Formats: sequence, structure tokens, C-alpha cells
Amino acid sequence: MRNLAHILFAVGMAGLGILSLIFRDFALNWQPVPTWVPFREYLACASGAILVATGIGMLVRPTAMVSTLFLFLFVLAWLLLLQVPRVVADPANEGMWLGFGENLVLVSGGWTLFAFLAKPGDRWNVTLANGDVGLRIGRVLFGLSLPLIGLSHFIYVNGTASMVPAWLPDRTGFAYLTGAGHIAAGVGLLISVAPRLAVTLEAIMMSLFVLLIHVPGVTAEPTSRLQWTMLFVAAALTGAGWAVAGSFLGVPWSKVGWPRRKDGLCRSE
Repeated sequence: MRNLAHILFAVGMAGLGILSLIFRDFALNWQPVPTWVPFREYLACASGAILVATGIGMLVRPTAMVSTLFLFLFVLAWLLLLQVPRVVADPANEGMWLGFGENLVLVSGGWTLFAFLAKPGDRWNVTLANGDVGLRIGRVLFGLSLPLIGLSHFIYVNGTASMVPAWLPDRTGFAYLTGAGHIAAGVGLLISVAPRLAVTLEAIMMSLFVLLIHVPGVTAEPTSRLQWTMLFVAAALTGAGWAVAGSFLGVPWSKVGWPRRKDGLCRSE
């Protein structure tokens, strides 16, 4: 599960970097850099190079930990410098909160993956991002992000329903159901009621989005930048979901309360 999370997150972020280099632009609304920023095109290419380098670096054992740390810090900068100002400027706009929530998922994924890799005494070790503390912070961030994403399914129900595969019945019903699923998973994780079950079901749902929505989208429109961007973002989000789910391995499905990490493994408290 952790290997799957690691690969999905790394490939998703590297894929976004490749798109930035090809189109000489940032990752659309997930990286909303204003058009007035000087040297924007060059900065977009630099951003793409960082994503490609750190994404590939995550897949190579000697550089995995430092690459994960730098990728986490880079995505954290997206959240703080790009998404937070948009939310502050228009706090009643759920679209702003959706972008914030999805970026927060990426931050939680990067944080959790680094927590798995970091060991006491490592050169790049960061106290708050390893062991019990790191995993708990990653879980809280992931839990906070899900209701923000789920709420958008209700506010933008028509847009969400349009993404549901046409062969499924009651597409609007599925839009509401998946939105409720996001919210329920986030609440279950935050109040620690069957958290392993909650986050695992969330990761499964995210995986189904990739397989049923985004892969067919790219197949139908192989030259669409938007479809490829959504696929890579969805892959990275899914990787984050499986990373948080992986932090609960060995924990009873019905457990109330969070586990602690010991020697890299989770155990019940």
C-alpha cells in the first residue's frame, strides 16, 4: 500500500511537471499563479523542472527522502502563497475552498510519505515530520481537506454529475453520494471513529475516480492538456490517500482512536 502511494504521488507530480515544460505554464487552477507575475513563463518551466526532478527522485532509493521533503515543501508553498490568498479574498466561494482542499491533500500526502522515510539521525530529518507526530499531522491535514472537497459536490452538483460515467444510473445521485463519502471519511478520520476504514474507503473511491473518469477522459481526448492535468492531479491525490491509509496498517478496522508508530510500523495504542 505504501509503495503504491509512493509511486502514484511521484508519477502524478512528475507528470504535472512534464506538462508545465511542454506548455510552458503552471498546473492550471491547482497552481494558480497570476498572469501579471514577471517572467511567468520561465517560472512555470522552473516549476515543471522541480516537479519532474523531485518526482523522479522519489522513485530512486538514495534520493527518495530528500526528494520527498523538497516536493512536500514545494507543494506547501502552493498552498500558502497561491491558495490561501484566494480563500482570504473570497471566503464565500466554494471553488476557492475546493482548490485549497485539493492542495491540502497533496500537502498531507507529501508530509505522510516523508514521515515514512525519515528516521532519527538522518541528515534531512525534520522533527515534526517523522514518527508519531508526522503521521498524526498528515492524518489531520487529510481529514480537514476532505469535507472541503465533499462540499463542492453539493454546491456544484451539475458539474460533478457531468463527470460521472454516462453508463452509470442516476449520475446526480452519484455526485451527492461521493460528496457525502468525502465528508464522512474526513469526519471519521478527524474524530477517530474507525479511521482506518474511513481513509481506506476514501482511497478506494479516489482510485475509482482515476480509473472510471480520468483514464477514459485521457483516452477520449489524448491531446487535451486539461484531461492529462486532471489525470496526474487525481493520481497524486490518490497517492496521498493511500499514504494516509498506509499509516493505519495493522490497526483494527473498528478501532476508535489513532495508532502510534514504532520502528516504522503502526500498532494499536
